[in-house]
Amino acid sequence: MRKKVTLKQLARELNLSISTVSKSLKNDPEISEKTINRVHELASFYNYKPNALAVSLKSNKTKTIGIVLPEILNHFFAKALFGIEQEASKSGYKIVTCITNESYEKEVEYVEMLNYSSVDGFIVALSQETQVLNKLDHYQSIQRDNVPIVMFDRVSNEIDCDKVIVDDKVASKNAIQYLIDTNCKKIALITTIGGLSVAKLRLEGAREVVDKNDDITLIELELKDSNNVEAEIEKFLKNNDIDAVLGLDETAAAITINMSHKLGYKIPDDISVIGFTDGLLSKHSYPKLTTVSQHAEDLGARAAQILVNHLDNNEEKYKSKTEIVKTSLIIRDSTN
Repeated sequence: MRKKVTLKQLARELNLSISTVSKSLKNDPEISEKTINRVHELASFYNYKPNALAVSLKSNKTKTIGIVLPEILNHFFAKALFGIEQEASKSGYKIVTCITNESYEKEVEYVEMLNYSSVDGFIVALSQETQVLNKLDHYQSIQRDNVPIVMFDRVSNEIDCDKVIVDDKVASKNAIQYLIDTNCKKIALITTIGGLSVAKLRLEGAREVVDKNDDITLIELELKDSNNVEAEIEKFLKNNDIDAVLGLDETAAAITINMSHKLGYKIPDDISVIGFTDGLLSKHSYPKLTTVSQHAEDLGARAAQILVNHLDNNEEKYKSKTEIVKTSLIIRDSTN
């Protein structure tokens, strides 16, 4: 295997200064076209690549962003990551992605590891355990190092940083109102993510609408044991007289449809179903699921835009803000 060549070796072989070789590789107009061509030819022959560490030390930047996500199998976070990578790449940034699998301890370890690796900034969606425990010292620590953070979707108001969220409360209100407008009277809320900030906002929105309608009944089911979700939802549907379900997450809504089929209920004739997150489960369920689209790719892209703007403008001190991305209710066959 050919040994990696350095800038110094290129300069020695070409009998040029290191500065001239460096400028030639950047096509600096100060250098003659003949010299630039000579340098590029030799660099190409040796497959020369700039030393990333040396470049970062000189510029005090690594051009790398640390991404911390709670999971990647979830279609929402996969799409958000796609949006982040696309936007970061446009500005010349690479991403390093860590998946916490909803663990606080893993989140702490990954944040410390990325910070030690000198990423320029962070884009974060908090793990479920972190939100339940409300332990955020690891983010306060990197803020003391003046490393910028942008949180998205799952955020904490205790960390003073930029945030990009969707209008979860408004989205839930719109979903419930749609069910009411289609003559649903006995509505159930089912969630498998009850400890998360997004679920709490969705609950608040639904309750506010129902509180204004005396003839509407609201029943809630919060599931914490992921190993028993199907059985619990089946039992809930069997034991409660309902005509609609708002699943506060895609999993809850998709399982509701499956268990309704198992119990002999017709969707949407007997039970209308709406879910959150327009993912694969929504598009491929039968019937196709009416859902709240959170525009995950746009959410991720916007988080990356905000962070890159801070990094490229060298903003150490700035007033943090929260941006809200509007959701859309996509009507499909699981509702009337």
